[in-house]
Amino acid sequence: MFFLKTLTHKIQLHPSYFGPSLSDYLRKQLKAEVEGTCTGKVGFIVKVTGIIDVGDGVILPGGDGKAEFESTYNAVVLKPFKGEVVDALVTNVNKMGFFATVGPLQIFTSVHLLPVDFKFQPDSNPAEYASADGSTIVKGKKVRLRIVGTRIDANEIFAVGLMKEDYLGPFD
Repeated sequence: MFFLKTLTHKIQLHPSYFGPSLSDYLRKQLKAEVEGTCTGKVGFIVKVTGIIDVGDGVILPGGDGKAEFESTYNAVVLKPFKGEVVDALVTNVNKMGFFATVGPLQIFTSVHLLPVDFKFQPDSNPAEYASADGSTIVKGKKVRLRIVGTRIDANEIFAVGLMKEDYLGPFD
């Protein structure tokens, strides 16, 4: 789920930033541009842990004097994979199932992928699933799920969860 990867990113900089604090500004700009972003190939970039190299700038054609710097850095990335067990926080419950999050990743668990003893309680407020043993799935509750599928878009990742196996379900 979480990996440490070495990545590269190009930063374009206006000439007004050229000067003695250029490298500090490039480091701040790199973090601002890449932290919190998602690409289908890499996953969610959670945190830049270190900058390995900020290359020499190349002046771009066009007359405005901008330069492009290629930076190499290490980052913690979140990329879910099929079969992984995760602890998630329930964010929305409805009669079709529930949504839960693991950081920036949103996981949907259908009512068909819940244990058979969990029943939707339409009269409860807020909406919940309850089982005969008294455990509930309600907004704000923590659940343990197995990821059974992922869909990767250009800038977002979605997952489908399963709770029908042993040792999976709500916990405190």
